[in-house]
Amino acid sequence: MRSLLIFFLVAVGTFIIDQNLKVMAMDAVNGIEYSTILKGTCIDLELHYNRGVAFSMLAFLGDNLKWVQLTLILGIVAYVFYDGYLKQHAFAIGLILGGAFGNLYDRFIHEGVVDYVAWHCGFNFAVFNYADVMIDLGVAIILLFTYLEYRKEKKESMK
Repeated sequence: MRSLLIFFLVAVGTFIIDQNLKVMAMDAVNGIEYSTILKGTCIDLELHYNRGVAFSMLAFLGDNLKWVQLTLILGIVAYVFYDGYLKQHAFAIGLILGGAFGNLYDRFIHEGVVDYVAWHCGFNFAVFNYADVMIDLGVAIILLFTYLEYRKEKKESMK
């Protein structure tokens, strides 16, 4: 029950923060500035609507992409609940699914994911958003804990 509560709070919190940041970015680009820093040395605030997935891949699917993404997210939710991963990684899965639902919501409301952070410090990177960062962070946390568990088991089996 505790892991379900952690998952729910993190997912909802991630979704709410993501959507509010996207509204601020859309308003800032439309003339209502929340910050005087729209162009920086490493990061620019640039509004983009990504009609594809990472790096605009699969944009050719058009309006069907949101249905494909919804099906995949629901499949992942079912798998996570069925296989018991939620007890192990409630926080990380909350980050991943909160971000995924934030981006999916954009596809239904804005016809594309609202991206606003353009990284150009040392190299030009794709434009991304808070949800993307939380998804990546969630995956990194799961990979780290899986690796640490593997090392622990390997160490114990060598005794």
